Amino acid sequence: MGVKRSLRAAHRHALASEPSYAEVGATEGAVLPGGYRTFRRRILVGYGQDVFEWAGAHVLAWGAQRGAGFGVYPDGPAVPGATALVVLRLPRLPVPRLAIPCRVVWTVRAAERIGFAYGTLPGHPECGEESFVVGRDPDGVVWFEVAAFSRPARWYSRLGGPLTRLLQDLATRRYCLSVAAAARRGT
Repeated sequence: MGVKRSLRAAHRHALASEPSYAEVGATEGAVLPGGYRTFRRRILVGYGQDVFEWAGAHVLAWGAQRGAGFGVYPDGPAVPGATALVVLRLPRLPVPRLAIPCRVVWTVRAAERIGFAYGTLPGHPECGEESFVVGRDPDGVVWFEVAAFSRPARWYSRLGGPLTRLLQDLATRRYCLSVAAAARRGT
């Protein structure tokens, strides 16, 4: 089966799925739910309205994920209810790829915040939610924050233990660096 056909089949399956956790939308609040590994990581990305708009557009176009080295299928902006596969590409190997199903559970486009969150669907290695938000303080400082709550959902993520957490932390760092670079480039 070709890679494109495999992605289409996985996407159809994800479209028919419901989130794999009960606390849908919880990353929009200040307090993350208990019973999960939780974290918030914030990075300064610049200053001013233009930087805020550039970084926000990057985030809503799945730029944090793409900039971290993931693919996103199908192509399109992060809008509420959108179902996507975040695709892990393994170096020097055209296949297999890990297609990670998720659904956009909320978006925000306000004067001081732009971003979205996606929740896990059955087949995702983790169970939980992750948000990606660009914010602007009253003094014009622009920041990017990733907030998440998750726990292992697949045998290999449970078996991975500390390595799984390390990989999640590495991806988060790459998301932050991607948004900061996009803000500097003005794209």
